[in-house]
Amino acid sequence: MRIVEPVRVERSYTQKLIGKPDAIFPLLCPVREAEWAEGWDPLSVFTKSGFAERDCVFTTGDQDPDSIWIITKFDLNDHWLEIVKVTPGMTVGRIRIKLDENDTGGTDAEVCYMYTAISSEGENFVRDYSEEFFTKFMELTESALNDFLVKEPN
Repeated sequence: MRIVEPVRVERSYTQKLIGKPDAIFPLLCPVREAEWAEGWDPLSVFTKSGFAERDCVFTTGDQDPDSIWIITKFDLNDHWLEIVKVTPGMTVGRIRIKLDENDTGGTDAEVCYMYTAISSEGENFVRDYSEEFFTKFMELTESALNDFLVKEPN
């Protein structure tokens, strides 16, 4: 057995979203995300309900799966979920999203991504996963989701 000190990165960001958590939470789904996130197109979604749920598995990639995602926690009442993302030969990631209504009647979405490298390629990914890159990614998804929420009736 080999015990290895992890090469890991964790980034957090709070998105300010228009609308209530009850309206936003269903959109945090591998199927529904395609409605508001340009370019989001999972290869396969394995789900009993047809939407996000605990133990839902989905794959992403161009032609073949590059990553396997598993929803490990899904709490519809408290508006939070956790996803484990495995990119074989590269990284294992954990994504946590918690929605809370804020003082303005909108929603604060606390988003946390953590990646652990499992190879030298993964170590390069982790080292390049900068705060600047993550913030731009969060701002982009925040903007896309807010644009969708403004256009769609809640």
